[in-house]
Amino acid sequence: MPDRQPTRSGVPSGHAPGPRLCPEPGTAPDGVVQASRAAPTCVAVPVPSSPAPSWGRRRVLLLNTTFEPLTALSLRRAVVLVVCGKAEVVHGDPAGMVVHSATSTVVIPSVIRLSSYVRVPYRGRVPLTRAGLMHRDRYRCAYCGGRAETIDHVIPRSRGGQHTWQNCVACCARCNHRKADKLLAELGWRLRVVPTAPRGPHWRLLAGVLDADPLWLPYLGEPAA
Repeated sequence: MPDRQPTRSGVPSGHAPGPRLCPEPGTAPDGVVQASRAAPTCVAVPVPSSPAPSWGRRRVLLLNTTFEPLTALSLRRAVVLVVCGKAEVVHGDPAGMVVHSATSTVVIPSVIRLSSYVRVPYRGRVPLTRAGLMHRDRYRCAYCGGRAETIDHVIPRSRGGQHTWQNCVACCARCNHRKADKLLAELGWRLRVVPTAPRGPHWRLLAGVLDADPLWLPYLGEPAA
């Protein structure tokens, strides 16, 4: 089954054949093993003619039947679920991109929803990651409110500070350089918001995804940008 480049809806696809890719055996998103085991032998995936967007790194939000966010899938696995009838496309690519195979056409998904409910096991504490911290602080410096570029320990680790949600904040490079290993009291600074550990079913997902698609936000308990 030859693969072809993605095209906008209603526009004929290109003629350059792409590589044939098969779903990875034994791999499945956390909490959705039951829904992703059955897969076709091969599936067409987009082969872009330009470097943007990066199709190999593109992620798709997977929702349960209850619209609870479960995980972020690779584009290939998301297309496999849709082709197998295990999921439906909730939001397609904003540019109207589609994937053509020999017998069908599939909309490039941004958000998909499982056709059958999957029970999600209990999930404990949200892991502290740079992506999760940036999402929590909305990419704003905890000291000046400017665009955050790095992470800072409120109480420096050299002075006994811990690497926890309560002691880590997003920070711009300028404030991070000025603060160095000093305490806020020594600088006369104050935090704009007291840092806390995030809660909610979507935060484990955000902790592992640095650049979330804006179309995901209504399903993650976040206001649309």
